[in-house]
Amino acid sequence: MANYNPYQQAGYQQSQFPPNGTQNQYAGTPQSGYGHPGTPQPEQSYFPQQGQPGLSNDGGIGQLAGQMGGMGLGGGDAAAPYRPNKKKNRHAYHNLDQPAGQSPAFGGAPQNQFGYVGQDNQQQLGPDHPYAGQQVTQAMNQFPAPTAPFSTGLQAPSPGLRGQPQPNPGTVAPGVSQGNVDPDQIPSIPRVRDAAAQYYLDHVYPTMEQHIPPPAAIPFVAHDQGNSSPKHARLTLNNIPSTAEALASTALPLGMILQPFAPLQDGEQAIPVLDFGETGPPRCRRCRTYINPFMIFRAGGNKLVCNMCTFPNDVPPEYFAPTDPSGVRVDRAQRPELTTGTVEFTVPKEYWAKEPVGLHWLFLIDVGQEAITRSFLQAFCEGILRALYGDEQDHENEDDAQADGDKLDTRRRLPPGAKVGFVAFDRSMYFFNCNVGDPSVCTLLDTEFLLQAKLEQAQMLVMPDLEEPFVPLGSDGLFVDPCESKFIITNLLRRLPNLFSHHRFPEPALLPALKAVQAALATTGGKITCSLSALPTHGPGRLFLRDKNDLHGIETERKLFQTEHADWRKVAGKMVESGIGVDFFLAAASGGYMDIATIGHISALSGGETYFYPTFTVPRDVEKLTKEIEHSVTRETGYQALMKVRCSNGLQVSSYHGNFLQNSLGADLELGSIDADKAVGVIFSYDGKLDSKLDAHFQCALLYTTAAGERRVRCTNTVASVGENLNEVMRFVDQDAVISIIAKEAATRMTERTLKEIRSALTEKTIDVLAGYRRTASGSHPPGQLVLPENLKELAMYSLCLLKSRAFRGGHEPSDRRTYTMRLIKSASPLELSLFLYPRIIPLHSLPDNSCFPDPETGHLIVPPSIRASFGRIEDGGAYLVDDGQICLLWLHEHVSPNLIEDLFGPSQTSLSSLDPFASSLPVLETHLNAQVRNLLAYWASLRGSKALTLQLARQGHDGAEYEFARLLVEDRNSEAQSYVDWLVHLHRGIQLELSGQRSKAEGEGMGIGAGLDSAMAGLNNLMGR
Repeated sequence: MANYNPYQQAGYQQSQFPPNGTQNQYAGTPQSGYGHPGTPQPEQSYFPQQGQPGLSNDGGIGQLAGQMGGMGLGGGDAAAPYRPNKKKNRHAYHNLDQPAGQSPAFGGAPQNQFGYVGQDNQQQLGPDHPYAGQQVTQAMNQFPAPTAPFSTGLQAPSPGLRGQPQPNPGTVAPGVSQGNVDPDQIPSIPRVRDAAAQYYLDHVYPTMEQHIPPPAAIPFVAHDQGNSSPKHARLTLNNIPSTAEALASTALPLGMILQPFAPLQDGEQAIPVLDFGETGPPRCRRCRTYINPFMIFRAGGNKLVCNMCTFPNDVPPEYFAPTDPSGVRVDRAQRPELTTGTVEFTVPKEYWAKEPVGLHWLFLIDVGQEAITRSFLQAFCEGILRALYGDEQDHENEDDAQADGDKLDTRRRLPPGAKVGFVAFDRSMYFFNCNVGDPSVCTLLDTEFLLQAKLEQAQMLVMPDLEEPFVPLGSDGLFVDPCESKFIITNLLRRLPNLFSHHRFPEPALLPALKAVQAALATTGGKITCSLSALPTHGPGRLFLRDKNDLHGIETERKLFQTEHADWRKVAGKMVESGIGVDFFLAAASGGYMDIATIGHISALSGGETYFYPTFTVPRDVEKLTKEIEHSVTRETGYQALMKVRCSNGLQVSSYHGNFLQNSLGADLELGSIDADKAVGVIFSYDGKLDSKLDAHFQCALLYTTAAGERRVRCTNTVASVGENLNEVMRFVDQDAVISIIAKEAATRMTERTLKEIRSALTEKTIDVLAGYRRTASGSHPPGQLVLPENLKELAMYSLCLLKSRAFRGGHEPSDRRTYTMRLIKSASPLELSLFLYPRIIPLHSLPDNSCFPDPETGHLIVPPSIRASFGRIEDGGAYLVDDGQICLLWLHEHVSPNLIEDLFGPSQTSLSSLDPFASSLPVLETHLNAQVRNLLAYWASLRGSKALTLQLARQGHDGAEYEFARLLVEDRNSEAQSYVDWLVHLHRGIQLELSGQRSKAEGEGMGIGAGLDSAMAGLNNLMGR
């Protein structure tokens, strides 16, 4: 009975593949970057043992014997010799030989604080309490575990400790006679993620003691010891070659991914905010680096030596403190700027561009015909209400709320001082006055109008002039406190769809509306949230259909990925100059053309974001739209931002990649706004030789205004060792940072190069990296073996996923989809990009009984192992949850068990055809499986980027989303790209040619022509013999 599956249909066999391919390599003692050095590791092989028949599947793996020959995949060189620190005070005052000190971030959470449905009380809930109708709260996050306060008993993972011998940096296995590849043994992204996630349930990540960050797609708690958390900054190389020639031999990029506002895990220490008064924070007089933990005090505390340029600065009298005999300031422990890697400083008026005020949020609402007929307008208004006030049931009567000023503050979704305004547009513009204050705040031109002392509903002013639009209310009259005017705002947003139901103008005029709201925010800066449901073909700046399918696949296709409209570029520049960020919510009419390249240019340049719904459907997409509006409004956001990255002598910033404005090479980055989900890639180059006796230092300074109206600088400090041994360099590589830098740079080149050239460059880059390692760090292995760096084992798979993404894939793809994906990649965090490239997949039909419930001892959610993204892992009669951080699909096999459908959707649902194709969530039921899946969805919702998690059904043989499911099976041949195993064969061939000196650049262009997406679909259908 141990193997009994209640959801397995009679007559169908389970797949021969286990759920996670192989036994967990991290069982017992953690390995492969998460265990203690010196722990013996069994030799890893990517082939079956001698005498074991080779596995084959529909992907054609069994046909690769002739191609593979003696190719081996697996183990590498022995660890490099121990290299001690070469200079006293190398790490300033951080003693790496000692365990992490006590952290206030681990104060011990109370037991049973998590809001997951428990399997024990599942049997006890009555009919009025279906799983308590539980709310998905932030406490559902997997961290922190209810533990005792942090102490040295909490082990920190030891690989990556500087100066310690390390495990083998690569994996290799000898060739075997039968030559069959075991797909279970090639590098697996799900296996690494699951093992690391399990490991970091019980271990903290100390930022100075370990220099190999955890995978970006897993939750972990970081203890900031002076080096910033990898959530804020990830270096591609945490041991940097001393010369440019040494770096070139590895073919790896030297770069950093910065996410200044990255959300903190529950249990992590909050970013300290420090005020140095009118003098501002101490800075180096030569290079202007801000005070940080790696600056050294000398001369009894009178001199401050900069860690970037080594200039000795005089310590200001007000900041002086004596040093002890070891050279450490006596007040160091009380100075967060000297002990914490990420810190914020409030700054004096000399840092102000304009008087800082609370964030002014303007909602620009499309009220055209498409928005009304497709209910997009109503859904957008509901999203605004939810963002400003939350769910209705969370609040009392609106009249009581207005009468009780104290309760208003407790219900605020926006910070105190933040204000909101509302403007609608179609062929004209409509400004709404929601002000309940003094009538003198309103000024009108050519119209006599008197504001009532107490408005009962919003008043609308029409602006028909599109050539020279202006703001009839003035900025003071347009913006109101969302709590003080809650009754008026709520009434307006609920009446808005009916108010314009008879206008029916199909052609919106977007650019004049953007000009008008930019003028309204010019004096204060702020944020614009704009909806659009049709191509703006009216008025100045009108757009037209550029993508007529005649440019696809040719050199001029790249023109479709950028705007050629001068007026749109000018408005984008003015938005940044005024300190305004723009978020667009675009709903294409039946998948129609929206010219995202032009419209989204404003959001990309201003630091905003574009949300795209290519086939917006009610009610399926309403919940997703609502949640994403809420997230965009309530996430941490700053505006009027400037970013500057500084680095040690011998290095310089070569280029930036992301969504921002940079007026000239070397200038500061200008961002109208920046939020918690945005990341920027920085690439460094050498302007000299680094001293291997010293460390390399990096500091990102972000000057911005908070949503509450305070001007601050957020400093992110990162350190890396410098070495001359390339084995050490490869030992401290951050795979997520490497693939992020490569992806962002490739996305930037989309407007300069053809897609074929970019695909070829990505292929060649992957071969160069692997060949560089093969040449420099594993030359003792036979040439017929494919040797992969231990910390870059999954680089080949991520590169293949990048080639299969909508931005770079071959074949026909609408330009809107390509442009949207391009800008997503440019601004995505490592977490969001990792999930986007390789989705997580969980089989629901075989969930163990205790999975997806909190562990009764620790309180952690027991997350089942994920499977590889290949149809070879799909079982007959199965149900699978697939999430790539953008969409979440529930794929149901054609012969899925009726019992499973009933347990998920209710007793009246027993077949695929009976399910609502537009469902976006699961009902709350008193069934074990239903509770498990809802808990899993709640957990996943806490581990993603800016896109909301809602369900979309993909029923085999019923829904078009089935093709999206096939596209997400990235290990299979699809999108004119190879399968994972074919890709490894291709890379191995390129590496062999490179090592033998016979490789030409043309070899990198051979991506292999597959049968396209239909081949993956055919593989799925073959499971049923269809």
